[in-house]
Amino acid sequence: ELPENWADMREPLLEGMCFTLKYLGMTLVEKPKGEDMAAAAIRRIVAMARVGARKFQKVILTVSPRGISLQDAETKELVENISIYRISYCTTDKLQNKVFAYVAQSQESGALECHAFLSPKKKIAQAVTLTVAQAFQMALDLWEAAHTGR
Repeated sequence: ELPENWADMREPLLEGMCFTLKYLGMTLVEKPKGEDMAAAAIRRIVAMARVGARKFQKVILTVSPRGISLQDAETKELVENISIYRISYCTTDKLQNKVFAYVAQSQESGALECHAFLSPKKKIAQAVTLTVAQAFQMALDLWEAAHTGR
């Protein structure tokens, strides 16, 4: 469900909305979408994250109609750029409600990867998910506008 002022939020989204999150990790998944698949993948990532004693990489996740870009929060170095067309699913986990995750097809291997991020608050994880959903819609609107002869 989108907030009433959704139309007003289109402008900043075109430029890209930024969120500072901690990268928990990645696991391969069999299916491009689905709540159960995502929940299981997030459980695996969180379990692996708890075992490793390393500090999580702080990233700036930028969402735009072009996709998601990840930047190291400290070095400002680009970690990854994921085209909106390679993202098949995104969610906020129901149990780990501060965890935002997305599933995307790897550019290198073509495998489906689930990437999970820890946000400081539940509301932020939900905001990231909502923003990605809006970016999908905008990308679709822009694509349709481009293909209907404007």
